[in-house]
Amino acid sequence: MTAPYRKPALFAGHEFSAFQGGDDPAEVSAIAHDTARALLSRVRDESQPDIVQKVVSFADDNGIDTLAELWSRSSAHSLPGALWRMYLIRDLIRAQAPQMSVLFSQGLSVLSTADVVVAGAPTPAGPDEMVSLADTILHGAFTGDFSGALDRSAAFCRIISAGCTAVANESDATHPERASTLTVQASRLTQTAHELAVCARLWRDSSLD
Repeated sequence: MTAPYRKPALFAGHEFSAFQGGDDPAEVSAIAHDTARALLSRVRDESQPDIVQKVVSFADDNGIDTLAELWSRSSAHSLPGALWRMYLIRDLIRAQAPQMSVLFSQGLSVLSTADVVVAGAPTPAGPDEMVSLADTILHGAFTGDFSGALDRSAAFCRIISAGCTAVANESDATHPERASTLTVQASRLTQTAHELAVCARLWRDSSLD
């Protein structure tokens, strides 16, 4: 029997392996890769707006757990692993838009890297703009340059991570527990950003499977 999936508040690579036991690992891996390739290929080939929107909003209608069953155990450096992380980023933003808005704005204020440009930082970075950005990034995975969408996702994670660190530093003296939580979240997001960046490089080398 498959263990229940628990959606992380903020995600790390190890937290994506939420299912344990039950199915043949080789079969699960094959299904994950086959469904990821088929989904991406069909949507990109047909490129019909209604199909793209249905795929982008799939988790809204069917639950993120459905995607977790397909892709959560996949390698971080694989096509299903990359898609899984992109859907989780969108789900995170939509579920915590006000918090993401604050952290994103904080990250923008302290970063002077290309991430601000790559992520396509909205101005202002309010909750509605965060939700729109989440849809735009995932939409781009199916209609534009897939490696570019991965790079945008990675840049977003790095900006939020910087925001977490900035708020943690401000909170350290008065709210040490909150500071500790944000520091852990920053580390997790940095790791996720690294995984997505690796996937982007692999896609450009035609070796992301």
